[in-house]
Amino acid sequence: MNNTFVNGLAVLETLALAERPRGVTELADELGLAKSQVHRLLQTLIERGYVRQDPDTGRYSCTLKMWEYGGLVADRIDVRHIAGPHLQKLAESTSETVHMSVLDGFEALYIEKIDSPQPVRAYSRIGGRAPAYAVATGKAQLAYSPTKLVESIKLERHTPRTIATLDDLRRELERIREQGYAVNRGEWNASVCGLAVPIFGSNRRLVAAIGISGPLERLSPGVLRDFAPVVVDIGRAVSRELGFHGQPAPVE
Repeated sequence: MNNTFVNGLAVLETLALAERPRGVTELADELGLAKSQVHRLLQTLIERGYVRQDPDTGRYSCTLKMWEYGGLVADRIDVRHIAGPHLQKLAESTSETVHMSVLDGFEALYIEKIDSPQPVRAYSRIGGRAPAYAVATGKAQLAYSPTKLVESIKLERHTPRTIATLDDLRRELERIREQGYAVNRGEWNASVCGLAVPIFGSNRRLVAAIGISGPLERLSPGVLRDFAPVVVDIGRAVSRELGFHGQPAPVE
């Protein structure tokens, strides 16, 4: 195991458990490390936003970044349980395949699915992945993701309708924020369309996305418009149960 990584975690855990800010010498003595090593680890943790240094005392303490990420993980653990009855309602209301996904890097990772009862339906599986910019649940999440992440995506055309330029993607994400939902117009699989909404947690940050998908010939633009209020209402209900109130946290 990488000793630098382990020692960095030890410094972070020690600061998290401390009742007051700690100095380099204190941390070095407690952890049995050289002061120069502890200082380097602290500088890395500061750069990553996990630790701050008091400019007056020179001592170190944790920021709230661990709490922020912990909150996201907790919300994701809860979201499948909380969303379950709502996803079932969405499936019954639309008779289309229902998905829930989380963002994993540049991909939408499907964590829940209810199959459509209709003989022709969208193929997917729990644990499956798709380029986030090419599917509705992925785009719904990218619309509320950091700008740095969005602008790092390497766009690849999968169908004639796939978004192929960063400018087009920026415009699409702005449209999603304005209308409250995302649409996939055959951008990952040319014969499949979908519509999805983001889910937010108690810290007003993105947790997941839920939506419907089905064959292009059944989910025409008019049908998707009719389904949009249903999906939006159910998405809001899931977010409320997760403790979300007010407006989503600003996109950085």
